[in-house]
Parts: sequence; C-alpha cells; structure tokens
Amino acid sequence: MGIFQRFEKKVEGAVNGVFARAFKGDVQPVEIAARLLRELDSEAKLLSRDKRLVPNEFVVGLSQHDHDKLAPYSKTLSAELSTELKSHARDMGYQFNGPIRIHLELNESLPVGRFTVASQAVSGVGDSPASITAINRAQLVLEVNGMRHPLQPPGLIIGRGSEADLRINDPGISRKHAEIRVVHHGATIRVEIVDLGSTNGIVVDGRRVRQAQLGDGSRIEIGQTRMLVHAPAGR
Repeated sequence: MGIFQRFEKKVEGAVNGVFARAFKGDVQPVEIAARLLRELDSEAKLLSRDKRLVPNEFVVGLSQHDHDKLAPYSKTLSAELSTELKSHARDMGYQFNGPIRIHLELNESLPVGRFTVASQAVSGVGDSPASITAINRAQLVLEVNGMRHPLQPPGLIIGRGSEADLRINDPGISRKHAEIRVVHHGATIRVEIVDLGSTNGIVVDGRRVRQAQLGDGSRIEIGQTRMLVHAPAGR
C-alpha cells in the first residue's frame, strides 16, 4: 500500500469516512498531502552532507467552497498531514527547524478544486499562534542561513552566547552582539537594529552603523554572517 493510500485510509477513518463523502469532486486531502511532500523536496536547503533544512510552516490557499468544506476538519487534517511530512523527512534526511504547522486560508480568487501552497522555514524564536498569524500577514522576517525568524514585538537579541534569542556560531559575533527592536506605532511597526557594544560592529546596506532603521530588503552583516530583512512572499 502506497503512502497516499495509507494517508487516505488514516484520514478517512479519523472522521468516519466524511472526507470520502464530502469532498468528491472538490479538493482532495490526498492532493494536498502530495503537494506538501513536493514542497519539501523543492524547498530543501543543504545544511550538511546528509542533512537538508525544509519548511515547517505551510499555508494552503483554498477557494470559498473548498475552504468551507475542509475548515471544520482542519485539526484532524493537519495532524495527519504532519505525520506524513515527518515520515517523508526521515526517509529523505530532511530537518525541520521548528514544529510543523499547516494553515488553511481562504483565497476567494481561486476556483473550486484548485489550491495553492506557500511555505517557509520558521525558527522557534517567538513561535506562537500570534506570531504565525503575523507572518501569514506578511510582516517582516529576518532570514539567516536559509531560516526565517519572525520580527515581532519586542524583537530579539543576536549573539553567540546563551543569552541571545538568535544564537549564531560565528567567531566574529560577540556573545550579545546586536538587538533588533520591533515597536508598534499605531497601525505601523518600527523595526531597528542597535549595536550592543560588540567588538566588530554591524553593517546595514553597506554602511557601518551603531543603530539603523530596518525595512523590507535591508541587508545586515555581522561577523561573517549575512542576513536579509524581508516580507515572506506568497501570502
């Protein structure tokens, strides 16, 4: 029995066969499973000779009709999909950077039977349902070595030591090197980076600074590590 046959039986049994009755002709859960596995394969980034980093956050866009059908079973569907993703990751030597989360989102521009998938690798820094919602609404993230860290209030400390929120193993980085501060100003969010008295300083967009405001596209250099601030695509 193939992986998708096993998946169909597991999900179908979990909801007493309701998927088989409710979704005939619409988006099938097994189609979403197949698409998520392809997403792991296409987005895998090399970490070492036998390890690859893969996304752990997925947003599945659905038409109004398909969203109405699937949303009541999202918890069961997410659990079964996560199991299949973990199994595939073990077989392929993939590594997740945090817990797997799968979100069903309404996309009114999609026709019935069509769906989209957007994914990203998100670290455990500030990882909470609120932060995931923020990411899905295209707030800024800090991308470091292929991993995306959500930039949400109050921010995070970057360094090599155990007190840092974002620890980076780079000899050019101080134990507490810099802080990215994220502050709400009414309907907007201000993001800035501040040097915490580091030995080697920080460079933002090619300029050595002690403090600088950050926005979509800002490039940061700390030690030998390069970072990019941007809004996740596909949201």
